[in-house]
Amino acid sequence: MPVTTKKKSAPTRTSGSQKSAKPAASTLRVPAPTVPTTGQRRETDSMGEMFVPADALYGATTQRAVLNFPVSFRTIPQAQIEAHILLKKCCAEANAELGELAKDKAAAITAACDELLAEFAQPAPFGMPHPLMRHFPIDVFQTGSGTSTNMNVNEVVANVASQRAGKAIGSKDPVHPNDHVNYGQSSNDTYPSSMQIAGALRIAHKLVPALERLAKALDAKAKAWDKVVKIGRTHLMDATPIRVGQEFSGYAAAARYSADRAREACATLALNMPIGGTAVGTGINAHPKFGKTVCAKLSKAAGVKFAEAPNHFEAQSTRDCVVDAHARLKTIAVSLTKIANDIRWLGSGPRCGLFELSLPATQPGSSIMPGKVNPVICESVMMVACQVVGNDAAVTMGGLGGVGSLLELNVAMPVLAERLVESIDLLANACHMFCDKCIDGLQLNEAEATATVEKSLMMCTSLAPVIGYDNAAKVAKEAFKSGETVRQYALRNNLVEAKQLSKLLDATSMTKPGGKGPGGG
Repeated sequence: MPVTTKKKSAPTRTSGSQKSAKPAASTLRVPAPTVPTTGQRRETDSMGEMFVPADALYGATTQRAVLNFPVSFRTIPQAQIEAHILLKKCCAEANAELGELAKDKAAAITAACDELLAEFAQPAPFGMPHPLMRHFPIDVFQTGSGTSTNMNVNEVVANVASQRAGKAIGSKDPVHPNDHVNYGQSSNDTYPSSMQIAGALRIAHKLVPALERLAKALDAKAKAWDKVVKIGRTHLMDATPIRVGQEFSGYAAAARYSADRAREACATLALNMPIGGTAVGTGINAHPKFGKTVCAKLSKAAGVKFAEAPNHFEAQSTRDCVVDAHARLKTIAVSLTKIANDIRWLGSGPRCGLFELSLPATQPGSSIMPGKVNPVICESVMMVACQVVGNDAAVTMGGLGGVGSLLELNVAMPVLAERLVESIDLLANACHMFCDKCIDGLQLNEAEATATVEKSLMMCTSLAPVIGYDNAAKVAKEAFKSGETVRQYALRNNLVEAKQLSKLLDATSMTKPGGKGPGGG
């Protein structure tokens, strides 16, 4: 039975005593509500009776969590929900292969997961949550193990299986959320696993390509402008000449190294999978080959290599792999700030700044100063970096012993997962925006860039090997006082023969290995 969606309101937060609450609008084709007068249906879990919106695909345990955690009204990221569904599919397939779950039950679970994933693959309205996310309504700030979300996914998968079999939602027929969907699993190994799946896939399929695109765009500028010599700057002060292409080659290399760091982060997450450890890492109630089999199926389905953790007790009691991976994301963010900040400096002006670059004009820059255009894309990238650095602090705190990591389990996982996914998405989106709105349309103002080379007093650096450091320093100071260039001062004072001076002050030569001038910083 296909999952169909329409744009509707968020799920109603109801309790057992609120039978007259207004129901949430339906987003899926479901059987007639069991409580048609109130738009709710009666369900039970291990704690007793609960009323749930009639058209919701989740059940009683999810509804309890909705009521228990009205904190941020931010739900678990869609990326992790999709990863959790994919994990459930692979778990069902593994259990069937290992003879732990009846093939018809496993097939029903697999088909339900496929249906949900296919629906998620349909794009949501721009900037809006996917309509299917209304069936995954639990707040990020929930139980620290992610048990609420694990049960949310179990219930949804079971109810989609009921739909497909022509049975009522909530019937737990032919698939039970605990007995079948969660077979051989615990929230304690599935939630950290889906966190790592979501992070690894997001990095591999979204962040790495974005960083590679940025590196390619910067490299194109480096090649196009490689012959243009400008003055270098250290400490924001005049330094020796550098080619614009060399400057941009540094930015391109930084982006390439960032892509490498992203790949390392992906491997850190993907090659230490907790699945198979169940409650505390011992693997109770799971087949001994369950974790390995699930990871093999994940690898095939996702196009990223996943591997079972060498030590399940480490994999479940810590989130060190996430702290490690996110630290690399923080480094990427820091690297992007260097590129964005340099470009906004070099584009400052147009008359009272450096103005070596012209940044694309994307929008008016001031509500009071007509004609002003600001480096807003660079600023956006900088703010993304601020958020990623903040996210890294949250991830670090969540991984700390005595805060999140307690004995056999980390209990800060939902917020770790949310911050991880957000950082990946922010960085990837920022890279694409940076390319589309800034780098691709960046123009070099060659006259402005080259005009300062001859005026730079640091041209005297190339004289130091000939006349000595102290004498070269005197040249710089005296030329500054007289308003002359280094060349003019040296010629007037006959410090070096004219032909030799011309060779020493060849700016292009000073930008190449072996050229005169460059020394210590």
